[in-house]
Amino acid sequence: MATATPEEREAGRLELRAAIGFNGHVASGLICHPDNKHLLYPLGCTVVIQDLASKKQTFLHGHTNNVSCVVVSSSGNYVASGQVTFMGFKADIILWDFQKKELLARLSLHKGKIEGLAFSPNDLYLVSLGGRDDGSSASFLCWGPQTQYCRRGPRQHRARLWDKTDDDNYFYAGTSTGDVLKVNTSNKLMTNFGPQKKFSLGVTALLLLKTGDVIVGTGGGTVALCNGSNYRVMKNIHVQGGVTSLTRRGQGHQFFVGTKACQIYRVNYTAFKEELITTCHSEAVHDVVFPFGTSDLFATCSKDDIRVWHTPENRELLRIVIPNMTCYAIEFMRDGKSIISAWNDGKIRAFMPESGREMYVINNAHSLGVTAIAATSDCKRIVSGGGEGQVRVWAIGEKTRKLEVILKEHISAVSCIKIKKNGKECVTASLDGTCIIWDIGRFTRKQMILANTLFKCVCYHPEEYQLITSGTDRRIGYWEVYDGSAIRDLEGSLSGSINGMDITSDGARFVTGGDDHLVKMWDYNEGTVTHIGVGHSGNITRLKICPGNKYIVSVSADGAILLWKYPGCP
Repeated sequence: MATATPEEREAGRLELRAAIGFNGHVASGLICHPDNKHLLYPLGCTVVIQDLASKKQTFLHGHTNNVSCVVVSSSGNYVASGQVTFMGFKADIILWDFQKKELLARLSLHKGKIEGLAFSPNDLYLVSLGGRDDGSSASFLCWGPQTQYCRRGPRQHRARLWDKTDDDNYFYAGTSTGDVLKVNTSNKLMTNFGPQKKFSLGVTALLLLKTGDVIVGTGGGTVALCNGSNYRVMKNIHVQGGVTSLTRRGQGHQFFVGTKACQIYRVNYTAFKEELITTCHSEAVHDVVFPFGTSDLFATCSKDDIRVWHTPENRELLRIVIPNMTCYAIEFMRDGKSIISAWNDGKIRAFMPESGREMYVINNAHSLGVTAIAATSDCKRIVSGGGEGQVRVWAIGEKTRKLEVILKEHISAVSCIKIKKNGKECVTASLDGTCIIWDIGRFTRKQMILANTLFKCVCYHPEEYQLITSGTDRRIGYWEVYDGSAIRDLEGSLSGSINGMDITSDGARFVTGGDDHLVKMWDYNEGTVTHIGVGHSGNITRLKICPGNKYIVSVSADGAILLWKYPGCP
């Protein structure tokens, strides 16, 4: 926690309850453990171990930046993981005890990035390969299943070495041009290649079966079962996103597929049918919200889609897709009948929360995209903010959506909107350095708060006589609602903007998250950090405390969704 103050380092640690996400961009990052009971995969700076039967997750914490490779020893006793870091700085390799889930050793030699790792068959040695900035010139990593890089002239061929043949006489490689190569390990000569019709977007993963047949994963999302002699495609399926991992369970009756779209599929070898078992966002998550009064569901939004999640099982229940559009903000209407959403094409869209069916669209709601949205508790009004700085109030009827007023005092994008419980007042935060308190009954400005910052977030204290704000200046401000005067100013972070905050229903505590990747819980009256959550490797964009204070959900720019146990909650 290099970005925490000495006082914050003494704070308690938030316990990570669950992680929704999978970094599908890490080549060969999805691994089925030799015990055939667990999956391992990277998520940000964490390695996740998931029980296939119970779905229970365990987390290996220790890296300071994104995990770039993961490998398991042939016995299953050890796990090794490498990370990326800044150019010129040491990139750590961590050796873990799988059974105890403990860090055994931290190895620091390479710079920039750990490109590949491999255990020797007897578990005695670990071989590592550095990235381009490390000055490594190695071409192959020959122990165990690893991503390989074979450079031939100006073209880079990417190969996946899964299994040698039983007699160790051959290995197989896949190329970026769509070929599968069979190479003799003794004379180092290619003995066979195919298929005649090359795979689209290259071969990105290979899995050699005991029968001699080969399962091929491609950059185009095809998973094909190929004949081992002529590489003719016998069966194939299509998954979402380019394939980056193929991992076998047991003797190959089942295998798993990881993709660049950050999805994990389970495939039965005999039927050769895919089953989607893990989904998550593959782009930045911009907002997270809970329905009124329930902690069992929450919704998130990102590029292309809105997703509704079931928290007891951390499972996706609903996906609402608007292709090639980005959703910046969402809100559940208090009556539970709709989800309203703000989009970069300037439209406000409302959907049914169970089916995802579109209920209505407000076209041209804002000229530079809708950047923030909120609804009154009686569900009769929506307040929206736009990229041009305007705040608009909409009257919502059963079949009508009417623009009531345009409030034009902000001169830059509106980043956050909160409405009082009585629906007669709201506060808007803007990147122009102002927060404005509006009377939305008479459509007038009541107070303006000014600071030398780009405001990213604002919250009413539950008693609604004070506000807290934060933004790019890393300060947390307390303000009087009555006259907009400053009450208190805290240092919220040592590095980077604070992008999200939320407060408990009793006002005793609030949470913040931002570019320092830390979730911080604060005592409202004392103004001190009580707990810190370490787990994100991307900038935290938003976070929410669930109704009933069971847990905290934080979302980040790398697509991860982390659920933290609320301190003191059983």
